[in-house]
Amino acid sequence: MSLSFSLLRAVLLTASLALTTTCPAEEAPLRIGVLNDQSSSTADVTGSGSVVAARLAIEDFGDRVAGRRIELMWADHQNRSDIAAGIARRWIDVDQVSAIVDGGTSAAALAIQDIVREKQKVAMFSGPATSDLTGKACSPFGFHWTYDTYALASTVPRAMAKSGADTWFFITSNYAFGHALERDATAAIKRAGGKVLGGVRHPLGTADFSSFLLQAQASKAQIIGLANSGDDSLNTIKQAGEFGIVEGGQRIAGLLLLINTVHGLGLKAAQGIIIAEAFYWDMDDATRRFSARFEALAKKKPNMIQAGVYSAVLHYLKSVQKAGSIDGPTVSDVMRSLPVDDFMSKNVTIRGDGRVMRDMHLFQVKTPAESKAPWDYYKYLSTVRGEDAFRPVAESECALLK
Repeated sequence: MSLSFSLLRAVLLTASLALTTTCPAEEAPLRIGVLNDQSSSTADVTGSGSVVAARLAIEDFGDRVAGRRIELMWADHQNRSDIAAGIARRWIDVDQVSAIVDGGTSAAALAIQDIVREKQKVAMFSGPATSDLTGKACSPFGFHWTYDTYALASTVPRAMAKSGADTWFFITSNYAFGHALERDATAAIKRAGGKVLGGVRHPLGTADFSSFLLQAQASKAQIIGLANSGDDSLNTIKQAGEFGIVEGGQRIAGLLLLINTVHGLGLKAAQGIIIAEAFYWDMDDATRRFSARFEALAKKKPNMIQAGVYSAVLHYLKSVQKAGSIDGPTVSDVMRSLPVDDFMSKNVTIRGDGRVMRDMHLFQVKTPAESKAPWDYYKYLSTVRGEDAFRPVAESECALLK
């Protein structure tokens, strides 16, 4: 059965993809659910693309694991934590879902984390950024797969400090993700000897950033840090161009600026921005092969969130196979014991708090003249090892590490 992505935009849609035919006496299927934003401001960076990535991981693993068919489900939580919690609870209690992947936004992920902790099922978060998922809100059954606010905050400000820019003003999404990103970036800036001159917070889905940008200009900060994402980042940068922010001598740092946003902006508007990512489609032959398969289905290149969904689903299935069980605690223990090994990362460990200790890469957005093909947007700068990018154990609030 092929995926019908036009259906993904329906409110609270839940669908199932059975990858093989049913045998009369077989065990109940293993169900994996992709839960994220399918219809709101972050749908382009998670959404149906994460469903495609999960589908590709299942295809690569095979259609059965531990004697069970594999079924893929997906649903739209509309960036609302109450809807996310309701879907997660129904999936586990009624639909017998064993693992939830992606999560979408941070507030939704924290709600999902509470449910899977209670139900002892597995959650693998790729879209959410808040480092609290492996901090004070950590769970034995929760895994933070791709990046987090601490890693973004520790890599981009470090690069800016090396270039001599050390004063910041933040434009921040007024919800869990934005708060965590600004908090972690502020700590990193101070560690590097920099200073935060001020900041403003805006609602998710804001259309008019003029007042926020005027405050950023008036601050005279060398760097305007965007602690937002998706359409909010896109609109902030577009309107910054209209205000002549960069021409006036200030720089823009996209703390979570994904390739989808760069694509929407165009290189003329985005050129020169420093970005931290765990994945880029054009890193090597393996990333290019995956990205070509993804693009054939999704009609766009994958971002790090969607690549992370593939990585998480594949690792989960390997762990179920080794465990010979779909029991949440059993599989979680195996997941921590196995290295993560795929096109994103090789031989990467999972820490006791659920943090996947992958490397983060720094890129600079190319100029229009430097780009040679569609989606050829990034110029590689450097790599920060996972041990240096993510919060050290000594600073963790996770009870699992005590």
